[in-house]
Amino acid sequence: MAEVLSQSQIDALLNAARSGDMDLNSTEKEPEKKYRKYDFYSPRKFTRDRIKMLNSIFDSYTRMINSRINALLHTACEIQVDSVEEQRYYEFSNALTEGDVLTLARMTCQGKQEETPVLLYMTTPVSLSMMDRLLGGEGDTEGYIDPEYNFTDVELRLYENIMQELIGPLGASWENYIDLSFTFDRVEVNPTLMQLIGLDETVVIVDIRMTFPNCEGRLSICLPGMMLTNLFAIISRDKNSRRPSGEDNTEDIFDSLRDSDLEIVAELGRTTLQLQDIYHLNEGDVIDLNQSKDGLIQLIIGGQRWFEGRMGVYNKNKAIKIMETYHNVERRSN
Repeated sequence: MAEVLSQSQIDALLNAARSGDMDLNSTEKEPEKKYRKYDFYSPRKFTRDRIKMLNSIFDSYTRMINSRINALLHTACEIQVDSVEEQRYYEFSNALTEGDVLTLARMTCQGKQEETPVLLYMTTPVSLSMMDRLLGGEGDTEGYIDPEYNFTDVELRLYENIMQELIGPLGASWENYIDLSFTFDRVEVNPTLMQLIGLDETVVIVDIRMTFPNCEGRLSICLPGMMLTNLFAIISRDKNSRRPSGEDNTEDIFDSLRDSDLEIVAELGRTTLQLQDIYHLNEGDVIDLNQSKDGLIQLIIGGQRWFEGRMGVYNKNKAIKIMETYHNVERRSN
């Protein structure tokens, strides 16, 4: 419902319009809402929850390799996940140059090795810095490095050793969801001439920032979309298989309880004695419990009173007839 103006408000508006203090042509514009563009030609394959799961997995992975690199290079470094994004493979491959080195790793799940490899790429400056530290240097990259820099044979061997150290913990980072193992395959010195994955195939790129005292770079991990789809399917299947129905679960619990032993203590009464009186107790002495012989007896289970009964005989054995049950928790504790 529109707001009704009073006569004084109408007069004030008319006076403002006559004096020119109010621009009658001006209209208040609402801020334009911004919407995320959606590409219908290449729809997203993985949900936000899946990407969030991968982010958590590689957060764990960065903590593992952080301690490993610190021990290997005897230096302090900071490693953290920058982004986890779903892309097309050509977006990853187009960013590579002829001088880059690409590492291939093979994933094995449930005894079966995945055909499509996982690709790892580390920027050249941080790679050279780590190699220098392995050889006893300070990790200085001596300023500008040509983007088309080509590794020597010795540097390639050192690079392989570093990547093997980084590939090892990949499987352990998935252990909360599924048992996987990753093994080093080989390195490729000219990735622009290879087509290991279809250019339009969906991949997930994990960008990890690596910061050393005198150098900074990144490690990019390219995960094939088909491999991730298979892994997520296995994780979902295992999760559902471990979730039994309520009826079956209830029956299993009761079957286990039926075969369990439970200790019940019948308490005739309580009293307090001095230590010297207990020391002088002999056979035939009588302890007064301040309770009549026909008084109620407490049945204690798990340190709490559950039942109240009277002493009797059943089949020539001493027994207790339950007279009352303590359903109230407060009464059981008293």
